Amino acid sequence: MNNPSKAPPLWQQLQQVARVSQAVMSGTSGTSALDSVDGALRGGVQALCFHVWRHWGRAQALRAQLVRKAPPPMVDALLCSALALAWNTEDSAYDAFTLVNQAVEAAKRQPATKAQANFVNACLRRFLRERESLLAVTDTDPVAVWNHPRWWIARVQKDHPQDWEQILKAANRHAPMTLRVNPRRILPADYLPLLQGAGLDGQHCSANTIELLQPAPVQMIPGFADGWVSVQDAAAQVAAPLLVGGYVPPGPFRILDACAAPGGKTGHLLELTDAEVVALEVDARRAQRIGSNVQRLGLSPTVIVADAGEVKTWWDGRPFDLVLLDAPCTASGIVRRHPDIRWLRRESDVAQLAATQRHLLQALWPLVLPGGRLLFCTCSLFRAEGDEQVQAFLANNTDAHLLPSPGHLLPRSSAAQGVVADNPLGDHDGFFYALFEKRAA
Repeated sequence: MNNPSKAPPLWQQLQQVARVSQAVMSGTSGTSALDSVDGALRGGVQALCFHVWRHWGRAQALRAQLVRKAPPPMVDALLCSALALAWNTEDSAYDAFTLVNQAVEAAKRQPATKAQANFVNACLRRFLRERESLLAVTDTDPVAVWNHPRWWIARVQKDHPQDWEQILKAANRHAPMTLRVNPRRILPADYLPLLQGAGLDGQHCSANTIELLQPAPVQMIPGFADGWVSVQDAAAQVAAPLLVGGYVPPGPFRILDACAAPGGKTGHLLELTDAEVVALEVDARRAQRIGSNVQRLGLSPTVIVADAGEVKTWWDGRPFDLVLLDAPCTASGIVRRHPDIRWLRRESDVAQLAATQRHLLQALWPLVLPGGRLLFCTCSLFRAEGDEQVQAFLANNTDAHLLPSPGHLLPRSSAAQGVVADNPLGDHDGFFYALFEKRAA
């Protein structure tokens, strides 16, 4: 059991929350920024950062009401972090007065903010005095209400006019921990009693998917180290069975998993088939994760470090029966797992990433055998990275036939019923899937 007296003081954590948040607002990913936090602080700082980023829109709106001009970046990050943690008393781990006191202490104890400690104190004390009136004013600001950038809100409204509110609400909730059961080792019906024996509760959602009712460290999950289960979102688990389901190969066959890191879908493909699987990843460091993740399953893909779009640099000339293209995208469907993404992305990123997706589709399509399949997927909500890509691809490739596909799987939270009324997957992230079959010439 942890000794509370050994826990780092809140002011020290707030210093790191402000530093990490300032890095994110300057364009650094939350994952990278958190990696630089001392290990003793990282767990608590990450939890606080995730809360802060889910409420950053409200915090910015409140700060704009408290001061006419934004203070220096680190001071602003500390002030907004404190406001994000304090504004909603029903959703905070600390009472507002404690947060104010500790934020001021954090300001006093670091050179970048020491001279502004009185300013931070004055702003936060005013917030405590005028809380209700300040909240009422910011309730008229969509960025404060939905805690997403204005352009993002407008795009979701345009792309999903019937569901946009539920989508944005779901994005601000905590994601569940979902397991993929390895059918080579055990079946879900046999695995559930093992979970219960370990003091964990789960529900069988679909196929080999089990959703834990409460998250748990992987060390506590029965059989995890032996490859019986993997942690993977329910929507991400759709990819492998959709690609291989119903496909009857003429004999030994090959599958390409393009943009494969960290290897979740690679492992799933190997669990479901005896095919030769080639996993392609442009980032050498991320490619190492494919090997380590799949090794735990006792399976062996061929891992190649290369740019999938530069086919001549890596392809051996042998076509593939099946290709999985999990293309780079805005990741707008997984912001509840990575709440920094909404603040990192710029509106111009959508068009740039859509262009990359088009390039990859066109580059990989010639590698598919006649009668073979290519599955295009993104973890995005935006139609520019989904439906619009499909229509353009079909228009430019007359040998491509669209097979029955899920299309946009909108994020669903158990606390936000009705986003997808007939969804069998349980609680899941936002994804897009389109399965193409290549017609013979």
